[in-house]
Amino acid sequence: MASSITVHDVAKAAGVSASTVSRALSGNAAVAATTRNRVVEVARQLGYQPNLAARGLITGTTHNIGLVVPDLENPYFASITKSVQSRALASGYSVFIADSDEDTRTELELVHQLSKQVDGLILCSPRMSTSDIAGIAGQTMMVLINREWEGLASVVIDDAEIVRLALEHLHALGHRKVAYVGGPETSWSNQKRWAAIERFAPTFDDLEVSKVGSYAPNFDGGQSAADVVLASGATAAFAYNDLVGLGLLARLNTRGVRVPEDLSVMGIDDVNVATLVSPGLTTVRSPLKKVGRFAVNKLIDLMSPTDRPSSTEDLPVQLVVRQSTSVPPQRR
Repeated sequence: MASSITVHDVAKAAGVSASTVSRALSGNAAVAATTRNRVVEVARQLGYQPNLAARGLITGTTHNIGLVVPDLENPYFASITKSVQSRALASGYSVFIADSDEDTRTELELVHQLSKQVDGLILCSPRMSTSDIAGIAGQTMMVLINREWEGLASVVIDDAEIVRLALEHLHALGHRKVAYVGGPETSWSNQKRWAAIERFAPTFDDLEVSKVGSYAPNFDGGQSAADVVLASGATAAFAYNDLVGLGLLARLNTRGVRVPEDLSVMGIDDVNVATLVSPGLTTVRSPLKKVGRFAVNKLIDLMSPTDRPSSTEDLPVQLVVRQSTSVPPQRR
């Protein structure tokens, strides 16, 4: 069976020493190209699978990468995690996954622990300070998701376009007073979205957008915000993410407020559950599968011998209109 093939079997079949096989399969430049190609082909034909743990003792690499997310119960982060794991496994890497539970101190502790066990880290929507990120960047290879820092590779969702599409949609329906239900104050995406609201809102005639607070980025956060949204007098609510939007829908239903007849609601991300409620949640879709895949690709590039410059991958978004948004009551 393929699992019983050893480096000595490959060496015998290729007519070289076991040490040459090891150097050839690890990409050592001291091995002639013709020899390396012959060894790689023989290994492929025999079905040889290198012992990554043993190789790690020699090369100092683990073939593990770490992924830290704020909340695995959030389907947004669950989707990205699945995408990261799929791409990493296809590239021969295992993934250590850690959940910080939206706590900056826990997040920092997890990062320090993981950095000792992996070749590189992916930090998804990190809540920690920029100074902490800078300190970690000096210790290990790292890629950021939904966060930018000068000199670091990152993959970000286009928050400005998210806001523009949402405001354009609500304004076109006739809404002139919109409530933005913000996420955590430490969320970089939340800060970027509010900055984009301040930038784009004045470009739409008579449109007023107010921030009704900062809430937990989950279902409970949306429920907590609903009464404040109603008190604001807004005819539409634009939530930090879909989970907050779904919490809004649930609380509004309890209050006897009809959506969208009395109040329109929209979210961000287009997670699976956004289609499982009634009314279906209007949202701005994020390409979650691409986010995880691109992040792994960037990290592997950083860990490769080739010196490649760090860059930011800005991913496009798409408006998805469902039943939770309509014209405001005064226009019916």
